[in-house]
Amino acid sequence: MFDGQNVLVTGGSGMIGRQLVELLLQRGARVRVASREPAELAPRGVEYISCDLTDAKTCHDVCIGMDYVFHLVGVKGSPAMTKSRPASFFVPVLLFNTQMMEAARQAKVKWYLFTSTVGVYQPAEILREDDVWKTMPSPNDWHSGWAKRMGELQADAYRIEYGWNVCSIVRPANVYGPYDNFDLETGMVVPSMIRRVVDGENPLKVWGDGTPIRDFIHAKDVARGMIFAVENRITDPLNLGSGTGTSVREIVEVVTGNVAAKPDIVYDPTKPSGDRRRVLDMTRAFGHGFKLEVPIDTGIRETMAWYREHREIINKRYSVFKS
Repeated sequence: MFDGQNVLVTGGSGMIGRQLVELLLQRGARVRVASREPAELAPRGVEYISCDLTDAKTCHDVCIGMDYVFHLVGVKGSPAMTKSRPASFFVPVLLFNTQMMEAARQAKVKWYLFTSTVGVYQPAEILREDDVWKTMPSPNDWHSGWAKRMGELQADAYRIEYGWNVCSIVRPANVYGPYDNFDLETGMVVPSMIRRVVDGENPLKVWGDGTPIRDFIHAKDVARGMIFAVENRITDPLNLGSGTGTSVREIVEVVTGNVAAKPDIVYDPTKPSGDRRRVLDMTRAFGHGFKLEVPIDTGIRETMAWYREHREIINKRYSVFKS
């Protein structure tokens, strides 16, 4: 499908984007990446455009000549960031989601992939795709969840009015892997935990009591799921997770189990830790034949190894919270 095709990946220099770019290049695609990262951090073998996709003209320009568009660019941050900096999530996500989809429609691309999020769901024991519009987003993801829901609704509006039925929607769970956001103030649980443990923090202070359950998935599996959705022309929203729950305490044990000097661990239940449980129902994706490749213990070990080798680029990454 992708051999010799022009493929745009927005956010292609990020954690999931790099994995996706590599898979597309292996399939013979000519890849264009649009991202805010500095050019020195661009993936190899691509046409790289450093740009701001909150600008409508820029969105139209990067779509010119493209056959496929994978829209990955987003704003990712910790529970503390979602509470204290909601506009930094809400406004840019609304802008680049709305404008990129419109630009792709006008460019008449063959297929478009929209990256949604687990944040569109209301807390529940199991998060099923068809339940989203029966509920409200979690209060812990209120603004970012609504912004992503608007992107999904835009695709539905295009389908109704324009017959634009060339859009796959994926909802990744808690994603981790190389090139994650390892910033201690804004990063999610896995990368921030890895950084603090590898850097030797002792005692290790963990926000919350360690009992919240999350569904973790490696960025490579997410990228594989994105290609799977497009190759199979799946237009129903598709969860991308493991389908199993892992507690924050278990993540702490895996990370600290992969260093020689194990720190003392102190849990702080007075700090925010998000919803108590988030596990995606993977019946739809697995039913289509999708399979995961990266177990969480293997993925965390590989991510820790990557962090040890690439500390020097951590502070060079673009961050909406520090721009």
